[in-house]
Amino acid sequence: MSSETQVKTEKSNAEWRSELTPEQYYVTREHGTERAFTGPNWNTKDDGLYSCVCCGNPLFKSDTKFDSGTGWPSFFAPVEKHAVAEYKDRSFFMTRTEIRCADCDAHLGHVFEDGPRPTGLRYCMNGTALKFERQ
Repeated sequence: MSSETQVKTEKSNAEWRSELTPEQYYVTREHGTERAFTGPNWNTKDDGLYSCVCCGNPLFKSDTKFDSGTGWPSFFAPVEKHAVAEYKDRSFFMTRTEIRCADCDAHLGHVFEDGPRPTGLRYCMNGTALKFERQ
């Protein structure tokens, strides 16, 4: 879906709380971070699709996933350019690029420029923010 035609999923905090687990709400709506090596699918190697746990927007394919050694699911590219949105994050006395779902603004994680070819990017995502479907 192109960014010109995409309609944002908007819900109240109460609606999000009723649909998500407490940990999913903390990570996706409060911009939290799960502890390394504890989230779902950080070490999954199966073929499939990773979607937003909040709205179901397709985000990453398993063929772009790699083992970064960080304890979080890492990908070198989103399923399509407009699947995710980038925001400046100046928390914790540093500047990083936050990644959110382009459909519902769920916090997913951050992107770094230390990934593998062909992009050189590492989308370091919270597994709690992702729903995995085997294909």
